[in-house]
Amino acid sequence: MKAHRIAVSALFFINGFLHANWASRLPEFQNLLDINNSQLGSLLFALAVGALTAMPFTGWVSNSLGSATVTRLAGLLLCVAVAVLALSDNLIIEGLIFFFIGIGNGSMDVAMNEQAVLVERSYKKPIMSSFHAYWSIGMALGAGSGALFSKFDITLVNHLWTVVLISLVVVVLATGKLIVTVKEHSGHGISGFMLPTRAIVPLGLIAFCGMLGEGSIIDWSAIYMNKVVGESEAMGAIAFGSFSAAMMIGRIAGDYFTHQLGKINLLIFDAILSVIGLSIVILFVSPFTTLLGFFLAGLGLSTVVPIIYTTAGNSPGVTPSVGIAMASTIGYSGFFVGPPTIGYLADAYGLRFGLIFSLCLLFVMLVLVLTRGFKHN
Repeated sequence: MKAHRIAVSALFFINGFLHANWASRLPEFQNLLDINNSQLGSLLFALAVGALTAMPFTGWVSNSLGSATVTRLAGLLLCVAVAVLALSDNLIIEGLIFFFIGIGNGSMDVAMNEQAVLVERSYKKPIMSSFHAYWSIGMALGAGSGALFSKFDITLVNHLWTVVLISLVVVVLATGKLIVTVKEHSGHGISGFMLPTRAIVPLGLIAFCGMLGEGSIIDWSAIYMNKVVGESEAMGAIAFGSFSAAMMIGRIAGDYFTHQLGKINLLIFDAILSVIGLSIVILFVSPFTTLLGFFLAGLGLSTVVPIIYTTAGNSPGVTPSVGIAMASTIGYSGFFVGPPTIGYLADAYGLRFGLIFSLCLLFVMLVLVLTRGFKHN
């Protein structure tokens, strides 16, 4: 199973790496298109629509074609969509591109997480957080490469084509080493499209709050450092990198702490730390406090998704891909709907106010965990 684990880890890495490269240069993308925060929010909303359109059906398709095939197709679509992201200055065309980025990313997320659940089962111990650690490593390195491309004034087109070519090679090689799932899942629980079960709804709600905070920081941290704190675009990429690095560190250690503390206790700690971190960002506007706050928020949010996914993927009565699709559809609606909402709020009341919206949802996540919204699993 070592080859399978390496392949799945590589795909998590590439997914995060691609996202970070375009997200870290959103301030320049915004300037290139000459659009305001609301218009940028609309583009991010198109991405959300694409992801939320694809996710509920990905589990269903995975059980027909196999999650290995779906992962490859989704990864290729994601690469192509990112490659053409900076080729047009037409807002409608860019909206369509973001829509397809959402489809590729959402489908790939469900399918590769099913692969992660299957590999974890073979190890008979918690290793889900390690896969998401590779996603965060990809995010951190992607943010770093974004900062370098920005610092040396490399155009967005050349930047994105460079990282996409690398990503295409990894996607093709890694998806050839995945677990074939079609025959293995036959007869093991419900495998078609269905609404979230009673056991998975609370998981999805916790994921919704956590992923709204995560998505908000990923898509707005660079702009916050640039527009609110008043630092350079390169420093904006570093702010994004601070959050990504913290996510990476938290996920590397996540399996150990999940085993030592238990899922509920770790989720309580996650929620408290994320609230503290984002509060620091909002209350104290300086380069140091912004970097510190995003770092603490990253540590707090780092293990929320791995805990939710491994629990949903092992939920009784459904196959892993369907369980993950149920939880991720609810959760990722926060990841993708939160950032555009903040864009609208930022234009009306300022970006600091927009992040208060995310902070409120992190408080809700804490309440859900404390009131044992997780108890059914």
